[in-house]
Amino acid sequence: MAETSETTGAGELGSRPRKSSWRYIGPGIVVAATGVGAGDLVATLIAGSKFGYTLMWAAVIGCLVKISLAEAVGRWHLATGRTLFDGWRTLGGWTTGYFAVYVVIWGFVYGATAMSSSALPIVALFPDGPGLKTWAIITGLVGLVFVWFNQYAVFEKVMTVLIGVMFIVVVYVAIRVSPDIGASFAGLLPVLPDGSLVYTLGLIGGVGGTITMAAYGYWVNAKGWSDTSWMKVMRIDNRVAYITTGVFVVAMLIVGAELLHSSQIALTKGDQGLIDLGDILEDRFGAGTAKLFLVGFFAASFSSLIGVWHGVSLMFADFVERIRAARGVTGEEKATRETVARQERSVPFRAYLLWLTFPPMTLLWLDEPFGLVIGYGVLGAFFMPFLALTLLWLLNSSRTPREWRNGWLSNGMLGAAGLLFIVLCVKQVIDLPW
Repeated sequence: MAETSETTGAGELGSRPRKSSWRYIGPGIVVAATGVGAGDLVATLIAGSKFGYTLMWAAVIGCLVKISLAEAVGRWHLATGRTLFDGWRTLGGWTTGYFAVYVVIWGFVYGATAMSSSALPIVALFPDGPGLKTWAIITGLVGLVFVWFNQYAVFEKVMTVLIGVMFIVVVYVAIRVSPDIGASFAGLLPVLPDGSLVYTLGLIGGVGGTITMAAYGYWVNAKGWSDTSWMKVMRIDNRVAYITTGVFVVAMLIVGAELLHSSQIALTKGDQGLIDLGDILEDRFGAGTAKLFLVGFFAASFSSLIGVWHGVSLMFADFVERIRAARGVTGEEKATRETVARQERSVPFRAYLLWLTFPPMTLLWLDEPFGLVIGYGVLGAFFMPFLALTLLWLLNSSRTPREWRNGWLSNGMLGAAGLLFIVLCVKQVIDLPW
């Protein structure tokens, strides 16, 4: 039964509004740390290197888009007491089919990508040590062991430390390159230079926008927030997270604009671009700054790895549990901290952890098969439009208690996000190596 203000009266402790407090902040930090990976940082750097400060406004709009999406995910979990997959399942069997195919193919390819990304800065920091493949396997195994033996509370603390390292390093480097404050503010005026449309759309839709945004609701429940009394706290948590993400994006744009744009230096696409930046920082500011940056690079990559290992495994465990409930094998449960804690120890959770870790290791030695690249690209491109549009559907229907349905602002933001992600989806599919 959906939980509303009528079903949880003022006399019940769980329905009393919670006072907002900084000590509650957590799930948002986790989703922000997971969503901002090395590839996102490189894309932002390249945008800054090509167009200077001109696209600063796009970074700000992107931050607002992510706030609206994550808020919608959290609001669904708290207002209904149901998980996001439970909501998707009510929209028809097509959602189950899409997610089942997506989570298998995406997880296989992403596992290899995450391990390689985490290994790159370690290889750069210790050039005389083991090679990339060895470090990639080690980071994957460390992530597996950490998530396997720890529950959400410890996971959140480690993620907070990693995002703290990311924040300090990225902001320090941005300050070190001496930003042009006047140009930064001028960049808040919406302007589209020639050839900038793709980069603009990428800045708005790309940084911090992955399947882990859907995992936010599961982390909200893992924190112990399970009813509408936590709505205000969730919204503050979410805003803090994506304002932090906005600071990352702005800082990397500054680095790209000051360090690369003025010197017309081009970076390699993909994670290798951050190694290039480390070399440039060493030439300009010395080995200490370069090594500090590589530590921040590792924090960004490894936080994404363990965030996906935990968050998407939770989603998969819930996926299996809801399928079994639909078949009458188990009963459906309200989404609570206890439910999440049980799922963290479940066979589906750990099976998906193993899927993310061991099969992808084969891709470290092999070029990704053509068909797998296409499937991964298509499914990945469709996920964010799928998330935005299904949230619009769920939060404007009787599935959500009336007082927590979308208003005009939420509908406008989610509609704009859905349109943006559809455009990005088409562009990504067109660019695949067909």
